[in-house]
Order: sequence, then structure tokens, then C-alpha cells
Amino acid sequence: MRLCELTAHELKDMLAQREITAQDIVESCLDRIGEVEENIKAFVTLTPEAARDSARKLHEEGGYRGLAGIPCGLKDNLCTRGMRTTCSSRMLENFVPPYDATVVSKLRREKAVFMGKLNMDEFAMGSSTENSAFFPTRNPWDPERVPGGSSGGSAAAVAAGEVIYALGSDTGGSIRQPASFCGVVGMKPTYGRVSRYGLVAFASSLDQIGTLTKDVTDCALVMNVIAGHDRLDSTSIDAPVPDYTKFLVPDIKGFRIGYPREYFQEGVDDAVKETINRAMLKMEEMGAVVEETSLPHTEFALPAYYIIAPAEASSNLARFDGVRYGLRDVKAESVIDMFASSRALGFGPEVKRRIMLGTYALSSGYYDAYYLKALKVRRLIKEDFDWAFDKYDVLVTPTAPTVAFKLHEKTDNVLAMYMSDIATIPVNLAGLPAMSIPCGFVNGLPVGLQIIGRPLEEGTLLRVAYAFEQSTGMARLRPRLGVN
Repeated sequence: MRLCELTAHELKDMLAQREITAQDIVESCLDRIGEVEENIKAFVTLTPEAARDSARKLHEEGGYRGLAGIPCGLKDNLCTRGMRTTCSSRMLENFVPPYDATVVSKLRREKAVFMGKLNMDEFAMGSSTENSAFFPTRNPWDPERVPGGSSGGSAAAVAAGEVIYALGSDTGGSIRQPASFCGVVGMKPTYGRVSRYGLVAFASSLDQIGTLTKDVTDCALVMNVIAGHDRLDSTSIDAPVPDYTKFLVPDIKGFRIGYPREYFQEGVDDAVKETINRAMLKMEEMGAVVEETSLPHTEFALPAYYIIAPAEASSNLARFDGVRYGLRDVKAESVIDMFASSRALGFGPEVKRRIMLGTYALSSGYYDAYYLKALKVRRLIKEDFDWAFDKYDVLVTPTAPTVAFKLHEKTDNVLAMYMSDIATIPVNLAGLPAMSIPCGFVNGLPVGLQIIGRPLEEGTLLRVAYAFEQSTGMARLRPRLGVN
């Protein structure tokens, strides 16, 4: 088996035993990138020489520990000092940040090797990575299909073996949905568990940085590095961070697991439902108690999200005006024309659509009717989860209502595209931790099982996910040959 196909924890052990070097892993990943990147197009910016240099220096220093020497990728909305950070937008096409996001700083201290920046829907707005201003990313299981979004480049790069793990961001499902489509493990931590400092903001009360990995153990290892309080982020939670690897116990006997009926109704593909039902039967065989429950306000999550998120986006993206940084129309004849034309040239159609929606929802006379009402619905959705967690340890649902759809299948149907996140959006509105793990296949394409937990109980999610993974062997299913 090639080094690029192994997990971070396997490579970590091999490095510790001096069986391999960081240079060996980097060259294996670069070979794989050379084989598949033309078809997958996961990277916006590839940094092979910087990766080789980092691996060489680390080898000379010696003393591999943690994730040191293991190649990773970063979603292109995470600021990286001296490395282009575009948000897959013409607006930031040539932006090179002077500082690192906190999660990037933590990985640097861990001596991780950065392979480059990964493609995404522009400013994280989308569910297929087709909204990138540069090119769409393709799914390694079937290059005629989307990898999901907005962290599609991150999920595809991990699934294809181009990187060992990656970071993404999740505003309404942007880690979990692509993890489901690409057959990898994706975790969205509790809001505030991982610092957002240096993440280019989409919707500040919903955004959360998280992980995309090959298996659950790798997820725990990366969470150990990136989680924790950060004084640079006012929304960061000041709470102790456990060693997440301690939760990797293959036993869920006695766990109470609920499945909300609202997530199994019309709109969810029958074959996906059947696959999730088989996964729940497996959990019962493992000794868990699995029961139907209800989250009655779920039907209002999607409309509430598409008022709150665009409203916050309208505010956050107001800074991109052609004055301080980003694209500027130098041919404009006046300052006002420069503002308008710079934004018209720099933003793509989906970003413009959401800015207009958000500006309208916040405008005089409509704030109370739309935005304030959406915030009240958000509170009701959170209370639904609070009630459910009085009875259950975790909740399980499909991660996405379908398997990966074909490229261009939904680009002309905005509402159908928005429905791709119907199962993940409520979790962001409630600020809860959730993860997607592979649980089966439909027509040769991966299906993701979403596991939702109480605030700050990422460890419980990891335990349930690890036990399921170990009992099914799903972590070893990679599309190794599907993109050659």
C-alpha cells in the first residue's frame, strides 16, 4: 500500500519507528497529485517546493511527534501567512495574508506539512464546489459528479489520497455534506470549540472550522491540535479540551440513540434511508438502544437559515469594496462607481444572490418581519435539540438526502441545491457538534451517517463513530483507482 493511502495515525507510528521519513510521505502525496489532480482539481494553490522544504527541515531536526511531517491541505478561506488565500473568488484572487489563522498557527507548531490551498464554493456559499470562480472540483468516486460543498476540495483531496487530512469550514453543512459525498469522516465541532480567527467570514454566528479525515482516529488526532480557547476570537469557548483519542473505545452498549422522524421524510432518497436504517440496526446489534424521536421545528430550519446566513454575509462582505484590499476596478471614473464595479466584477452570481437576500432581510421595514422572526425560530430549533438530549446520548440522521449528484445537475435550480443541506443546517443553527461518517453505498457512491451530540461532547460523537467504524470496516474503503 502506498504511503498516500495510509491514515495519519498509521504514518505517525511509522515515523516514530523511523521506518519512513516525512520526505517519503510528501513525495508519495505529490506522486498521487500528479496522477489525479488533472481530473479532480482539488487545489487552488499547490505548494510542492514549500512542502518538500518543510519535510527536509523536519527530517534534519528529527524527533517526529504528533502530526509532524504528515501532509495536509487547507480550505482556501483559512488565512495563511505568505500563501495566497482566495476564497475561490476573483475578489481575492491575488490576496496574500500577512498572518496565519489560529488553526494554521497550531498546525505550524505541530510541524504539519502544508501541501497547498483547496478549492471551495466562492466565500463558502454553495453545496457542490461548482460556485468556485476558478473551476469545479470533481468527486474521486465518479469524476462526473460533484464532491459536495463548500469544502469540496478538502473532501476530494482526502478521498483521492492527495493529502492525508484537511481542514474545512462548516456554516450549514459544508464539512459534513462533502464528507458524505466523498466517503470520508467530517467533523463540525461545537460553535466556539475551535477558533475562527483567520477564517474569512461568511456568517459569523454559524461558521465553524473542522476536520476532514480518512478515519475517526485521525479526526481525534487533528481535533487534539486545533481545539481550544483563543483570546483572538471573542466567540471562542474557554473550556478544557480533553484528549479526544481517549474516547476511541469500540463499545456503545447501553447508549441511547434517537433518530428524528423529520429527517426521514419526503425529499430523502429511499436508498439513502435504507442505508441509514441498516446502520441503525448495526448499532442495535452493538448494544445501543435506538428509538424514533421528533424535532418538530425542523421544517423551518432551511428558511430560517436562508435569512440569517445571507444577512450576516451581507454585513461581512461589505468590507470588500475595492478600497483596502481585494479586486479594484481601476478604470472607474468615481469612488461610487469604483465601489459598485469592483463588487460587480469580484463577486460571482451566488455570492451576489446571498448579499441581496441578506440586505433585503435587514432593510428598514423588513428586519422584524424576516430577520427577527428567523432568530426566534432558531431558538425553537435549539430547544428541540435540548429536549431530545435530555433523553438521548446522540441523534443520528442521514448527512445528505442523496448521494453525490452529477455536475451541473442542480446549477440552474437554486432551491434544489439549497435542499442538499437540509439535514445539516439545523445543527449549525443550534451550535452543536456533529460529524459524518461513511456507512454504506448506493449505486457505488458513498452514503454518510450524521451523528449529532450535546455541546462540547465531541468525544461522545467520536466514541459512537469509532465503534461503528470498527464494527463495519468502512474506513478502509477508498476510491484508489477510480480517478486514474
